[in-house]
Amino acid sequence: MMMVLTPVVSDILQKTFLGNTVEAYSIALLNIAVGVAIAHLLKRIILRRLKRWAKRTTNTLDDQLVHLIERPTLWLLYLGSVYISLQNLTLYPTVAQLLTVVSVIFATLLLLQLVGSVAEYGLRIYGFIHRDQPNMRQSLNALIPAVRVVLWAIGIVFVLDNLGFDISAVVTGLGISGVALALASQGILQDLFSYFSILLDRPFEIGDFILIGEMMGTVEHIGIKTTRLRSLDGEQLILANTDLTASRIQNFQRMDQRRIQFNLGVTYETSVTQLEQIPETIRHIIDEIPQATFDRAHFASFGDFSLNYEVVYLVETNDYTVYRNIQQRINLAIKQQFDQAGIEFAYPTEVLYLNQPDLLAKKGES
Repeated sequence: MMMVLTPVVSDILQKTFLGNTVEAYSIALLNIAVGVAIAHLLKRIILRRLKRWAKRTTNTLDDQLVHLIERPTLWLLYLGSVYISLQNLTLYPTVAQLLTVVSVIFATLLLLQLVGSVAEYGLRIYGFIHRDQPNMRQSLNALIPAVRVVLWAIGIVFVLDNLGFDISAVVTGLGISGVALALASQGILQDLFSYFSILLDRPFEIGDFILIGEMMGTVEHIGIKTTRLRSLDGEQLILANTDLTASRIQNFQRMDQRRIQFNLGVTYETSVTQLEQIPETIRHIIDEIPQATFDRAHFASFGDFSLNYEVVYLVETNDYTVYRNIQQRINLAIKQQFDQAGIEFAYPTEVLYLNQPDLLAKKGES
């Protein structure tokens, strides 16, 4: 029976359709089936293990990564199996060219999706590690679209190059167009680059209290073109990002401690013993206040109407309200101690010395 069927099967396999034998078609289909089987085997072995590993983690980023790479990876394997299998067939030039074009486009799209997913996952992981920084999410939301644009630009150039287009001419055209666009929107681009400079270098973050020139306030929003501050008086200050990166910025939020210096003056009638006691009195007052560290207090100078003292202390926080509360406690305690010791604060005075005999003589003559 087999001896009869073998020549028949052989004849069928050798029959030609559209330039290829049935045997060639059968081998191509077998290769496609093997490629699909390998793809499903990898899915069962590798992707399932990745899914089980992702479920054991506490965050959802791992689950999202597995979900993002599963579909493009499988479709890339399917596409590769079909493309390689069909290469063994003799195809018409038009069909072969169409197959190449479709394969390149679909492969590029799948690769862009895969690489973009991995890049986005990496940025999300970075944001998760630095989740204690309040503006990190905003930074990532700005960087992810930029990464996608770069990837798509590379993908388009890759597709055009594989389809036979003159990439040098395209790049030159894009360069000329880019120069014209840059000249037309120079200010916007400067603010945009300054925006990314702020996000990457992070001289300040949302919630920081900063001083730029004569303007100060709390950072509320960092935009593509402008940054908005809320001043102490309540109004909103809107500054261009270019102005911020070109200015000297004082960031009070990142101070580990605040150095405070203030002056006070007492009257010239204060005795030397009292003058010697003043620095020690101030030191005791500051040492009793939490978060305040005494540095020095000195009889600094003779003023026009007062004996001047210079006092320096440290506040172990960057909170402005805490500093003002501590300064108020120090002022009240100094006033109380001076009243008890009979020490008077100086205030602007003017003393006139009159020659009494001369004054009486003048009155007699009149």
